[in-house]
Amino acid sequence: METINDRIGFVLERSGKTKTAFGESLNVSQQYISKLVKTGNPSELLVDDICEKYHIRKKWLLNGEGDPDQPLDRQDEIAKLTADLFKGEKNSFKERLIFALASLDESEWELLEKIVEKIAKEKD
Repeated sequence: METINDRIGFVLERSGKTKTAFGESLNVSQQYISKLVKTGNPSELLVDDICEKYHIRKKWLLNGEGDPDQPLDRQDEIAKLTADLFKGEKNSFKERLIFALASLDESEWELLEKIVEKIAKEKD
């Protein structure tokens, strides 16, 4: 993939979305996505949006250098867990655990931290 338009086309294809849906996810039109796939020249803001929403390394998208995949950070991993949670069974263990954690007050979080630290020490 030598050009940015080739790489945008790759991200589009890998997303599994239509040009319309891909454009909507980035707040641009299907026509604009078609133009980008043919000619490139996206705005800096659009490059940032593509990288953020599709977990693409900016350096790869702009220059074709390195691996396209951007590793998930902790917030992304939590968001993915939450999204997966709501796709699963109602009243599953994961759902009950997340809701239980969400209801903890500060002193309960401190107690939970002590319990986890104790378990970790016992495992060593």
